[in-house]
Amino acid sequence: MFDLGAGTQMLILFFILLVLRLPVAFALGLSALYAMWMLGFGLDLVGDLIAAGVAKFSLLAIPFFILAGVLMGSLGIAERMIRFFRVLIGSLPGGMGVVGTVVCLFWGAVSGSGPASVAAIGPLIIKGMEEDGYSRAFAAGLVCTGAALSIVIPPSIGLVIYGVIAETSISQLFIAAIIPGLCMGILMLATLPFAKTGTAVSGTSRLERLMPTPYADRPYLQRLWPAFLESFWGLMTPVVILGGIYSGAFTPTEAALVATVYALGVGGLVYRTLTVAKLYASLTEAAASSAVVMLVVAYASLFGWVVTVDDLIGQYSSALLGISDNQWVILLVIMVVLLVAGMFMDAITIMFICLPIFLPVARELGWDPVWFGIVVMINLAIGLFTPPVGINLYVAANVTRLPLERVARGAAPFLVTALIGLAIVSAVPGLSSMLIKAME
Repeated sequence: MFDLGAGTQMLILFFILLVLRLPVAFALGLSALYAMWMLGFGLDLVGDLIAAGVAKFSLLAIPFFILAGVLMGSLGIAERMIRFFRVLIGSLPGGMGVVGTVVCLFWGAVSGSGPASVAAIGPLIIKGMEEDGYSRAFAAGLVCTGAALSIVIPPSIGLVIYGVIAETSISQLFIAAIIPGLCMGILMLATLPFAKTGTAVSGTSRLERLMPTPYADRPYLQRLWPAFLESFWGLMTPVVILGGIYSGAFTPTEAALVATVYALGVGGLVYRTLTVAKLYASLTEAAASSAVVMLVVAYASLFGWVVTVDDLIGQYSSALLGISDNQWVILLVIMVVLLVAGMFMDAITIMFICLPIFLPVARELGWDPVWFGIVVMINLAIGLFTPPVGINLYVAANVTRLPLERVARGAAPFLVTALIGLAIVSAVPGLSSMLIKAME
């Protein structure tokens, strides 16, 4: 049995503050300060703990990946990529559903943030899918799901955070996430035939609406080649980022800076869309988004310190191990906790709260920390579009002006296939280690 020690009281207070709609970062900080006071520690420790929590080189990847994603959107690089995929496969039956899925997965290799991806590429994809006969709710559900996979598809901010907490190679996590991420994307594609509604507009008129360019009425190959040339430098972004990481040219943290410089170079020298006003707006937006994330990281360091000092890790880990002798039962319990938590909190907060408890269990059971990290990321991704409180659902509802309930119903088919994908990745750890072994 657990006593209501300072750590447990901290957890209870944290959830009470969340219910009262206090921002997550401040809920973490206030509940941690309360627990420190209960344990008899002075506030003189706070500054040192926060500094130690954020002064980690790997965390520099977060603001720069966010900035790179914002620049890709504001400088027209993302729009050109979407246009290319529209020309490539958008004219096929149901093609915009395929385009939406591919673009979401591709954008995951640039953005690394689920809600940001919904806001950046959601309007363009949803509009195109409606033109292709999909209901707006279903289109919003697809964007919610595909954007959620941004925290799985490398380079992922979530995997960076997991690597820091678990002290695991971020490069290996990125490599391990590729095949599971693609499997989740394939399952999304398999969902499309079962949910398409309405009547598509066919022929050149639809292409002109989806791709208003001077060559919209040309034959297929004569449309494809100019679209490819326009989008080439944007399409090279994941190649530059991931190729550099996997070849050892730079670390994942350095890759974030490379991605930012690359986006500035493409926007300023190739497309010539970079202006002082756009740069200022991008820096402002990225700074605001980064500040929110880093504030959570800073206060989570206090929270994690209390968890360690009050031995919550030992208490709750022992309780988790005592549930059953079957490791699959324990894994199922962990996944349920992550899925439920994902409905109410962002992925970074969940990792800082749950991983200090779950990682010792994973080590005790001999689980591969890289595989476990991928399972955790997929769980958290699903939580982003799981009703009633999935964050992506709210963003999509705001973008489409639809009630949250309709967006949630549109995402329901993808929720089913995503859970199937989670089960496959969990049951077949080899999917996560396949590329790592191939590169050794």
